[in-house]
Amino acid sequence: MGVAQFADNRGKGEVIIHNGKTYYANVGQKFTNDNYFYSRPSATDYNAAGSAGSNKGSTNPDYLKTVQARIDTFLAHNPGVNKPDIPSDLVTASGSGLDPHISVQAAKVQVKRIARVRGISEGKLQQLILSSTEKPLLGLFGTERV
Repeated sequence: MGVAQFADNRGKGEVIIHNGKTYYANVGQKFTNDNYFYSRPSATDYNAAGSAGSNKGSTNPDYLKTVQARIDTFLAHNPGVNKPDIPSDLVTASGSGLDPHISVQAAKVQVKRIARVRGISEGKLQQLILSSTEKPLLGLFGTERV
C-alpha cells in the first residue's frame, strides 16, 4: 500500500470517466477482431470482479486443449505465422486474467494481418508499436510491453 502511493493515481489505476461511467484503462479487454491487436487471453473472460488465473497446471488436459484451441485460432487468422513464432502471452492467460498489455513480440507477430485488413503499411504499424512500447520499470523490473 505504501509503495502504491508513488505510482500513478496512487495505485488506483488509470481511471477514465465517459458519459458518467467509470472505466479502468489498466484492465485487459477482449480484442479478437482482425482489425486490432489481439489481447492476452483471460481465464475470467476479463471480469475484473473475478480476477484470477485458471489454476490448471501446464500438463492438465483441459488446459492443454484450451491453449491448443487458441493456437489454432491464431494460426487461422494469421497465415504465414509458424507455431513456434507465436509468443506465449497470446495463448496463455496471465495470473490475474486481466493483463492489459502484450509483449512487443506479440504485437509484431500480428502486424501482417492488421496491415492487410486495414490497408495500412507494415512500417506504420511497426512505428505504432515502437511509440507505444513501455520500458521496464526503472529499466530493470519487468519486460518491454505494449
